[in-house]
Amino acid sequence: MDWDKLKIFHAVAEAGNFTKATYILNLSQSAISRQIQSLEQELKTQLFERHARGLSLTENGEYLFKTAHEVISKLKDVESTLMDKKDKPSGKLTVTTVVSFGTTWLTPRIQEFMKLNPEMEIELVFDDKELDLSTRQADIGIWARRPKKLNYIQKKLIDIHYHIYGSTKYLEQYGHPKTVSELNKHKFISYGRGAPSPVFNPDWALKLGIKDNKKRKPVMKVNSVYGLLLAVRSGVGLAALPDYITVSVPNIVKVLPQIEGPKTEAYFVYPESLKNTARIIAFRNFLYTKVSKWEF
Repeated sequence: MDWDKLKIFHAVAEAGNFTKATYILNLSQSAISRQIQSLEQELKTQLFERHARGLSLTENGEYLFKTAHEVISKLKDVESTLMDKKDKPSGKLTVTTVVSFGTTWLTPRIQEFMKLNPEMEIELVFDDKELDLSTRQADIGIWARRPKKLNYIQKKLIDIHYHIYGSTKYLEQYGHPKTVSELNKHKFISYGRGAPSPVFNPDWALKLGIKDNKKRKPVMKVNSVYGLLLAVRSGVGLAALPDYITVSVPNIVKVLPQIEGPKTEAYFVYPESLKNTARIIAFRNFLYTKVSKWEF
């Protein structure tokens, strides 16, 4: 069986369609399709069911995917072990985290880490959904809530605190609320549908001071914490935001600063198989040094 064809099959099966696979593999859709057809002919079996919404694996396709998945995961573990036999951390390290934390806090600090570890290559993947670390979609996860899978090594990284924020432009026009009841006169932006919220209770500001489990009706919904920040900054309304994301953002201030929302714990997460790798240890030590100065 051709190894390149197997890797292409695995990528397509994970992506669910040829279009997404083109970005992962950096190949044209026609080239991918030819390789899949060639593999099916070689194995004398159909691996995918083609339909309008994409692809689904046949029974034989499921069996091949499971086997290929195990082989590829094992090879990645071997690759990590071999790279870490060197004296210094080297090789590629893929780190995934939520969009808001990744863009505003993590990215500005990566250059310092790379200077300290010049033989390492860093890939940052920002996604509010949890990537599967067991299949090595990433090596490390920094997540704003405890991970769903319990078979990872997970260590608390930081506490994330929340307050209500508004832009100076908006508050000049609509006034600064002095009490919780005055919030009823204001426009609110809330977390919308889509990716899972990194907060356990994303609507806490909408329910603040309101009885009978009712809540204020938002004028706008955004399914991204970073999107909420941009909406607040543009003057759409008030929103509950993590404090760290507002640092160095001009013209945004706390509203009713004495009222704090539910605290979120962020976790540093990685697979058991990588616990002794030099790359993981180097990045972990660097990150915990940086968060020791966390004041948000």
